[in-house]
Amino acid sequence: MTTDLAIVLLLLAAAIAMFIAERPRMDVVAMIMIVAMPFTGIISINEALAGFSDSNIVLIAALFVIGEGLVRTGVARRLGDWLNASAGTSETRLLVLLMVAVGGLGALMSSTAVVAIFIPVVLRICGNTGTPPSRLMMPLSVAALVSGMLTLVATAPNLVVNAELARHDLEGFRFFSFTPFGLPVLVLAIIYMVFARKMLAPRQDDSSAGRRRPSLQTWIDQYRLADREYRVRVTPESPLVGKRLEELSLRAAGINIVAIVRNLRLGTEMIRPVSQTELQVDDTLLVDVRAPEIEMEALRRKFALNALPLDDDSGYFTDSRHEIGMVEAIVHNESTLIDRTVLAARVRGEHGLTVIGLRRGRVVHGHGLLHEKLRIGDTLLLVGFWTDIRRLHAEGGNMVVLNMPAELDDVLPAASRAPYALAVLLFVVGLMVSGFVPNVQAALIGCLLMGLFRCVDLNSAYRSINWKSLILIVGMMPFSVALQRTGGVDLAADGLVALIGGAGPRVVMAMLFVITAGLGMFISNTATAVLMAPIALAIAGDLQASPYPFAMIVALAASSAFMTPISSPVNTLVVGPGNYTFGDFALVGVPFTIVVLIVSVLLVPWLLPLY
Repeated sequence: MTTDLAIVLLLLAAAIAMFIAERPRMDVVAMIMIVAMPFTGIISINEALAGFSDSNIVLIAALFVIGEGLVRTGVARRLGDWLNASAGTSETRLLVLLMVAVGGLGALMSSTAVVAIFIPVVLRICGNTGTPPSRLMMPLSVAALVSGMLTLVATAPNLVVNAELARHDLEGFRFFSFTPFGLPVLVLAIIYMVFARKMLAPRQDDSSAGRRRPSLQTWIDQYRLADREYRVRVTPESPLVGKRLEELSLRAAGINIVAIVRNLRLGTEMIRPVSQTELQVDDTLLVDVRAPEIEMEALRRKFALNALPLDDDSGYFTDSRHEIGMVEAIVHNESTLIDRTVLAARVRGEHGLTVIGLRRGRVVHGHGLLHEKLRIGDTLLLVGFWTDIRRLHAEGGNMVVLNMPAELDDVLPAASRAPYALAVLLFVVGLMVSGFVPNVQAALIGCLLMGLFRCVDLNSAYRSINWKSLILIVGMMPFSVALQRTGGVDLAADGLVALIGGAGPRVVMAMLFVITAGLGMFISNTATAVLMAPIALAIAGDLQASPYPFAMIVALAASSAFMTPISSPVNTLVVGPGNYTFGDFALVGVPFTIVVLIVSVLLVPWLLPLY
C-alpha cells in the first residue's frame, strides 16, 4: 500500500465516521472532503469540483424541476390520492402499491428520476394519513434500486456491463434479460419492507417542530363566518348582465363578491372581481353577506339569480381553497389605515383582498364591521386569491401578515396546467426509453417544456432543487478518482483473483457480488460496474466459463446499493424527507443485500448456464 492510498483511505474512513456520528451534517462533510482532497496532491481542485459538471448531477437537478412541475399542477397529488384511496386504511397495502408503481416506472426510466418524482407523492400521502415519512421513504428507495434489475435501460450499470460484453465482441443482453432476476427480487423486497419498515422509528423533522399554523376552518369558527357564504348564478334575465361591479355598489350594502367562476369553451375559470369586471350570463358568483338584515331570497328574485349549493359542508368556500384563501394581518403603528373605516380603507383596491373579519383583542367583529374605525393592533381577516395573499406577505405596506393558513402548503399554483405536465412527463420518459437523446438532455428538454407550458416558473424551479443532496453526491465523487489513481481498486482486484481464482463458480460469483456491493458503498454504482465488469469477464475466461453469468452478477450487485445513504443518489434523495441517519440504511440495507446475494447466486447459474 502506497502513502497516497493510505491517505485516501484515511480520509474516506474519516468521512464515514462523521456520517455515522451525524456531526456535522452530511452535506457539510461532503464539502469538507471537496476542500481536503486537493491538499493530498492526488487530485486537483478542478477534479474535486468536477462533480458539479457531471451529467448525472445535472440530471438529478433537472428531475427535481420536473417533479416540481408535477407537484404544482397537481399530478403528484392525484397519483398520491389514487394510491391512498386504493390502499384504504392499510399501510401495508399502501406500501405494496407504492413499491409496485415505483418498480414498474423505474424499469422504463432512471431510478433517480422516479424517486425525484415520487418524493412529493409520498409526502402528500403521509400528510393525508398521518404516516411518518420514515416508514415509506426507505421502501421508495429500495423499490427504485430494485427497478434497476428489471430491464437493460433501467440503470447505468446495466448499460456499462452490456458495453463491456460488446467490447469483448460478445452479444449483449436483451432488453428484458434482467427481468427474470429483478422480478423475484422486487417481490422479496416488498415482503421484506413490510416487516423491515417497523425498524425505522418515526422521527419529527426538527425544522418543522413548533410550527403550528391555523387552518381555514379555525378562522371560520373564530370569526363566525358560517352561513355567510352563498353561491348564485347569473341568468339571462338578470339586470346584472353587462354591468360593471363599480356600477352596482353592492359592498356598501354589506354584499361582497369574493370570486366569479366563468364558463369557457374548455372548462371554467375563476376570476378576480375588480371594479371594471363586467358580469356575464351564467357567471357563478361566490358571495359573502355580512349584514344580517339582508334577505338573500329577495335579492335573488330582484336580480334573477339562481341559488347553487356549496360543494361541501366545511363552510365559507373551502371547496374552492385551491384558488381562494384567507390570511390574518395586523395594522401597525405607521399604517395609513388608522382611524379609517374598513370601507374607506379600500383594502380591496390596494391589495385585491377583502376584509371579512376584525379582531380587537378578544372581541371579534363580523357583521357591521365595514363602518368600524381601524386602530393600531387590530387584526384583520382577509379573503382573496392566493396570489394576492402571497403578494401581501411579500410586500406588507399598511399591514403586516400575522398568520398564513396551513392550507397554503396544499395550494396548487398551476392546477390548470396538469395535462401539460403529464404530457411533458410522458414525453421525457419516451425520450429516455428510446435512447434518442441522452437522459440528461431529455430531462433538460422536460424542464424547458415545463417552463414553456407554465407548469413551473423560474423561482419555483430553483427552489425545487435539493442542493443538500447534490452537494453530498458531488462531495463523494472525488474518492472514486482518487481510489483508481492510487491503485486502490487494482489492489482489490488482484487480491480478489488471488483469493478466489481456484474456487468453484458459485463461490466466485458470490465473492464478485460481495466486492461489487462493497465498493458501491463508497463510490458510485456506475463506477463500480466500470471497474468490476472487466474483472468478472477475466475471471470467467480463467474458469473457461460463460461470461454472461459473471457479467449479470456484477450488474445485479451494482444495483444492490441499499447499505448506506451514499451508495446511490436514490438513497441520498430520501435522507432528508425521511429524516434518516447513516445507521438506518445499514440496519435495513445490509440484511436485504444478503438476501439479494443468495437469490442472485441461486438464480443466475440456473437461468444463465455456466458452460
